[in-house]
Amino acid sequence: MNYDKIIVRYGDLTVKGRNRGRFERQMENQIKRALAPFEGLTFSKIYGRLYVHLHHEPYERVADRLKDVFGIGSFSPVVTARPELADIQEKAVGLMLKLADRPYTFKVSVRRSWKGFPHDSMEMNHLVGSPVLQAIPHLKVDVRKPDIQLKVEIQEDAAYLYNEVVEGAGGFPFGTNGKALLLLSGGIDSPVAGWMGMRKGLELEAVHFHSYPFTSQQAKDKVIALAQRLSYYAGAPFKLHMVPFTEFQTRLTQLNQDNLMITLMRRAMLRITERLAERYKAGGIVTGESLGQVASQTLGSMNVIGRATSLPLIKPLIMMDKNEIIRFSEKIGTYETSILPYEDCCTLFLPKSPSTNPNLSVVEKVEAGMEDYGELLRAAVKGTETIVLTPDKPVTIPQTGEESWF
Repeated sequence: MNYDKIIVRYGDLTVKGRNRGRFERQMENQIKRALAPFEGLTFSKIYGRLYVHLHHEPYERVADRLKDVFGIGSFSPVVTARPELADIQEKAVGLMLKLADRPYTFKVSVRRSWKGFPHDSMEMNHLVGSPVLQAIPHLKVDVRKPDIQLKVEIQEDAAYLYNEVVEGAGGFPFGTNGKALLLLSGGIDSPVAGWMGMRKGLELEAVHFHSYPFTSQQAKDKVIALAQRLSYYAGAPFKLHMVPFTEFQTRLTQLNQDNLMITLMRRAMLRITERLAERYKAGGIVTGESLGQVASQTLGSMNVIGRATSLPLIKPLIMMDKNEIIRFSEKIGTYETSILPYEDCCTLFLPKSPSTNPNLSVVEKVEAGMEDYGELLRAAVKGTETIVLTPDKPVTIPQTGEESWF
């Protein structure tokens, strides 16, 4: 099928009231960035929708990219006709004849946005449907559950015909609902939480804690690959902050508080992340926690751990089970990377019997007894390396430094 244009419909933007114009501009910019590799495309806006003019660019490849752009509710490939009855009828017959699947029932739905058109919508349903029935004798009309619904939108400058509505990613454009930091491990959960956060309009930067040389170079590569995949959905450069955590973890192992080890580690991670959030002007922290999944994700543990920061903790997966999360990770393309057998700092130092209901007073007393606690926090923040990832460049590991681009 040779389509002329794609009609792009926005998702949750309809609820934004006075801010709708800003959201639409961000949506348009995001779509243009995502489709930048297709140099022949042009764009126009009419009636709150965006029209992508294909100019012979391959529809299938453009559609594959549009499916992953946050803020798109749906889109449709269209055939364009002049706003004249004869041309609309001709294009309708041509579209139906070229369908790959052979439908047996159909319905015509005409929407007349241009009131100067001489026939109303009800008339047009019959005027368009009749020549289609004549050209394809086996077709029958079914107004309730048709195999194919042929839609026609009539505007003053053109009429658009389509039979397919493709579901988009939904949500809000990237960065329209503020900025947060994502705690990104090498596991299955946190990349999914990051995808969900971005889908709701958060601009994210990722924070990863590594314990080199206890954790391997492959474990670092794995996290960089996950962050690069998230950069694809961001449609923009994506920052990954690599925090050196070896010294802090080594110090915690000397406390002889094995059952509290995970609690103490995660509280320290939140404190470090909070300082990074202040540096990078982020207003929240996104985590991949799912209630009851591991010892640190019981209600009691999350209560004690979460008190280490005053920032909002955003937990998109909190009520999801593992199989749901796995299905999402497969959908967004992170699963195969997440299951690579390279340990992160949390799994490496996992105690045999972690506390599932730690006592806040005891935890705070242990932390207060660490005279070098504040210095360890400052050293971790100071030693953080930032990598800037883009989806169109291969992943390699940078030299140690403040910021590296890929």
